Amino acid sequence: MFLTRRAAALGLALAALVTPFRAHAAPTEIRLDWATYSPVSVALKENGFLEKALEPQGISVRWVQSLGSNKALEFLNAGSLDFGSSASAAALIARVNGNPIKSIYVYSRAEWTALVTKPDSGIASVADLKGKRVAVTRGTDPHIFLIRALAREKLTDKDVKLVLLQHADGRLALQRGDIDAWMGLDPMMASAELQDGAKLVYRDPSLNSWGALNVRQAFAAENPALVDTVLKAYDQARTWSLEHPKELNALLAKAAKLPEDVVARQLERTTIKYTPIGDGDVKAVAAAGEALAQAGVIPAETDVTKVTGDLIDRAFDAKLTN
Repeated sequence: MFLTRRAAALGLALAALVTPFRAHAAPTEIRLDWATYSPVSVALKENGFLEKALEPQGISVRWVQSLGSNKALEFLNAGSLDFGSSASAAALIARVNGNPIKSIYVYSRAEWTALVTKPDSGIASVADLKGKRVAVTRGTDPHIFLIRALAREKLTDKDVKLVLLQHADGRLALQRGDIDAWMGLDPMMASAELQDGAKLVYRDPSLNSWGALNVRQAFAAENPALVDTVLKAYDQARTWSLEHPKELNALLAKAAKLPEDVVARQLERTTIKYTPIGDGDVKAVAAAGEALAQAGVIPAETDVTKVTGDLIDRAFDAKLTN
């Protein structure tokens, strides 16, 4: 009896060792964000391209609004999103801080941030910000823009009084006169220009990083075919947006609850002509990282080149051109 039981136990152990690997079960739902700073995400959501692509597999889509890169990245880190939209430089900060994400697609190249003030603020340059109250959303491209612009004037964020607000609240604070300047983000920035008479007193497209669609690293590793499906749908929405500019304007105006002339101003500053993530994009993220390390936003000892390489995965969007 003892030998029989022992043999049976041994048999079960051997069977466990040789049991074929079971494929990872596909999710029944994919969770994506949409954001008014990403017009293509709005077009994708409203046209249902991804829902149609996933329907044969029985996979549903859940949409979550992101109010800024910081929120999209928080949702990804918490596992409540599979895909999230952010500025590429903001994604780098998140990766430095341990957020396991990959940047896999360029959803736009936009001049979406600038230094915004009231006409009577007395602020005409970045140097004039010393000692002033500046509203900014930490961990977003406007925040990174501010840090880099201050560094050009040999200033740091310690030389200004940062007021940490979400983008829309920053615009309202400027409107009320609670702050001296605001690091704006479209479409709220365009709204401040056209509706409030605000001025963009410092602009530099080179300090704006590109729009990165990010995916949780674990999701990409377990579901590469679904990542391909999502990117194909994204690119379908991008193509639709280029072919239907008036309809895109109307969709974005409705989503942002803003007049169409305001959205038109945003779209003037937004390029959605597709190119895969290129060497120049990688260098731009690395340059932002070096500047942030020098400014103390990320640890000075950060290996920016390595983190940039860990963050950016060019394999997925390269397939769209094949």
